[in-house]
Amino acid sequence: MNILLILAIFWPALAGLAIFLTPSLKGNKKLRGQTVSVALGIELLLTLIMCFGKGTQMVLLNMTPTLRIEMNVDVIGCIFSVLMSAMWLLSSVFAREYMGHDDNERLYQVFYMCVLSALIGQCYAGSMVTLYVFYELMTLLSVPMVVHERTPQAVAAGIKYLVYSIFGAMLGLLGIFFFSNYLGTVTFVPGGVETAASAPSGLLLITFLVIIGFGTKAGMFPMHGWLPTAHPVAPAPASAVLSGVITKAGVLAVLRVIYYLVGADVLRGTWVQKGFMTLTLITVFMGSMLAYRETLLKKRLAYSTVSQVSYVLFGLACMVPAAFEGAILHVVAHSVIKDALFLCAGAIIHQTGKIYVRDLRGIGKEMPITTWCWTIASLGLIGIPPTGGFVSKWQLATGSLETGLAGFDVVGPIILIVSALLTAAYLLPVTINGFFPGSDYDYSTLTNKEGSKLMTVPMILLAAGVVLTGVFAQPLINVIMTAAASIL
Repeated sequence: MNILLILAIFWPALAGLAIFLTPSLKGNKKLRGQTVSVALGIELLLTLIMCFGKGTQMVLLNMTPTLRIEMNVDVIGCIFSVLMSAMWLLSSVFAREYMGHDDNERLYQVFYMCVLSALIGQCYAGSMVTLYVFYELMTLLSVPMVVHERTPQAVAAGIKYLVYSIFGAMLGLLGIFFFSNYLGTVTFVPGGVETAASAPSGLLLITFLVIIGFGTKAGMFPMHGWLPTAHPVAPAPASAVLSGVITKAGVLAVLRVIYYLVGADVLRGTWVQKGFMTLTLITVFMGSMLAYRETLLKKRLAYSTVSQVSYVLFGLACMVPAAFEGAILHVVAHSVIKDALFLCAGAIIHQTGKIYVRDLRGIGKEMPITTWCWTIASLGLIGIPPTGGFVSKWQLATGSLETGLAGFDVVGPIILIVSALLTAAYLLPVTINGFFPGSDYDYSTLTNKEGSKLMTVPMILLAAGVVLTGVFAQPLINVIMTAAASIL
């Protein structure tokens, strides 16, 4: 299994570099796109195989006796790695049409592949040092995806993304220094390191700072500013994975610190938990309000991501089994839903050039498949049964009632419900005005603007995934419960 583990981590980067350097692929975009999709299909297969290798451990590099690049395959890592590989594959298929006429598509593909390697490395990280190394690699390698258009706005957004991300990662690096001193180790252990039981005040402060630092990538207030700036300027396939996948790198880092390093028992009931829950609830409400007010389509989805990813962080902050299960379920549901929404938005922009919500009147008549996929994904994000979004939000609301923290057990569910209503208010108008443009709409100008199968098939598969993750949620819940039992 060790060889397969190494291959699962480094295969995307190696394949991407090979594709970039192969002379026969340099001038053939169609063949290059097909090769990228095949390589990512192999990566998905590798991550699925690694699910049968849970418990595999290995050390890639010994820097000092206590600082090592070590890998560990566990349930949480497998869930994240399979999800990321699947979303990466579907977005790559969409990109073959979306970026077919892009002069810099070849360079985009190599960074696209390398970022996935860094993400998979983070999924299987066995210590905070390992997580930090792959986390920083992922940040640096994803910047070219943000600045890909090379417009002044894209460059400015890329710089902002880099500054925010590096500042957040520096807080993570600070955590490595202090955790090594307080805990004696930075190796991840289910339930946290035993020596943390005394919880000195310094440990609590550093833990809170690290949560804010890694929460930056997840778009948590007050470090959310990069997200609504970076997502709208990136190509739609990049926006899809930035929102649906890369934000989950921050979620995974926070999860590892709380449940595999410091320990939920140490933080439960402290000011750290209360402060963390407060920031997540602020972010949930604020992101929904800003999305409701935003008129630019992709920026509306970006603000939506700010809100929805903090649903996950709120579930982690509750530190009870039901909320933890809801958080991981929402990681999966949100990734599928938001990838679908961003690909739908990308298809609309690519086929019509329309970038504002107000201009989408009648879009359902011109692009019915795209609009139906948008509608199904929207219902999932709102939390309408039988979608995956309903199951995850139900678990989150139920878990928040079990925290036992006065105020939060009431305010939490209320904010989640208000946010769901706001989600309906900023997503469903696209569907309503798209399918029912009104009697004064000029139907004589309608033309079929639906994209090719390379665009529509990934959207259809993701829309189907929105429903299937709800209908068949129980098997995933059983897997998550196994992980939750070892850390809570």
